[in-house]
Amino acid sequence: MPMEEDGARRTAEEEADRPAADAAAHGGHGAHARKRGPREAWGDFRGSPFFPAVVLVFILSAAAGLFAGSYTYSMANPTPHHIPTALVAPPGSVQAEKFVAGLDKALNTSLALHPYEDERAARQAMEEQTVFAIVDVRPDGVHMDVAGAAGASVAQVLTQAAPPVAKAIGVPVTITDVKPLQRGDPRGLALFYISLAAVVLGFVGSIQLSVHARTLNPLERIAFTVAYSLLGGFTIAAVVDWGLGAVRLPFIESWMILALTMFTSGMVFTMFNTLIGRWAMLPTWGLMVLLGNPSSGGAVSWPLLPSLLGHVGRWLPPGASVNAQHTAVYFADAQHAFPFLVLAAWSLLSCAVFWFWRHRHPGGRDRGAPAHGVAVGA
Repeated sequence: MPMEEDGARRTAEEEADRPAADAAAHGGHGAHARKRGPREAWGDFRGSPFFPAVVLVFILSAAAGLFAGSYTYSMANPTPHHIPTALVAPPGSVQAEKFVAGLDKALNTSLALHPYEDERAARQAMEEQTVFAIVDVRPDGVHMDVAGAAGASVAQVLTQAAPPVAKAIGVPVTITDVKPLQRGDPRGLALFYISLAAVVLGFVGSIQLSVHARTLNPLERIAFTVAYSLLGGFTIAAVVDWGLGAVRLPFIESWMILALTMFTSGMVFTMFNTLIGRWAMLPTWGLMVLLGNPSSGGAVSWPLLPSLLGHVGRWLPPGASVNAQHTAVYFADAQHAFPFLVLAAWSLLSCAVFWFWRHRHPGGRDRGAPAHGVAVGA
């Protein structure tokens, strides 16, 4: 019968095609099937979530070593390299020459001497943080003034080195800390820690905005960065001063410094996020934490840091924050504009880059999307 013959023919054709279909389905030896090469496998891996995860494993491992290394290199063995020192002594004083030479030898460094006519002028230089110590040679011996608030680590090494030197040259020495640290912060680390908190929370806040408030437009993102910076700076200052009583802060000034630090740090991340996308954490962490914090002069004073770090740190946001905060608390009458200019410059640069290339930032709302959910082409 014709119908039976047609059915039998279709069955035979299906049976004939089945091996080829099975081979194609299993990547077999069909006419158009071929083995996947290394290039295709690499492309699949690059497009999978495993690629960034593997990259992060290596990045985090390297970052851990760099983090430990940068702090150990900067802080584990602070050594005097360049200590600005005021010298008040009669011209050609033999006692002054012997004492300074002895200190140079004991510290294995060279004091950067700044001669002054009298103690009053030298004290003014110390107030302006131009010098870290005063060597005042008098008929009854050497009077050395140090400023623990200007640099606790510098004051410590000078205080330890001076008595043996004076004994060796047979000159009595009197050492006075004329600008001591506050009782709640005997090692001078509280200001470093609050600045560190502002730096870290500044860029962490920006990261969280990128994750949880991704659709913020540029002006909205900047406005919310300002908002969490102001509130965060207030909280840090309130906890340290009012809550713990560790340091008495000039509250408004310290609050504004912390807020500016948080904003700068947040916008630095936003800038890098605009330029390089999801890997923005790498340059942010490197600039602010690996390089900026160890060289800030907060934990170890600049004269005791490796010379390059001591110079670079002042131009980075963490160092500027520590500098401004430190002067506000202990040298209020000699506040400098420089650290504020550094923070402002980094903020303006970051905001300008973000705004100019805002179309590259991974966040923001699509202004070109059809209104009221109308589908394109409907």
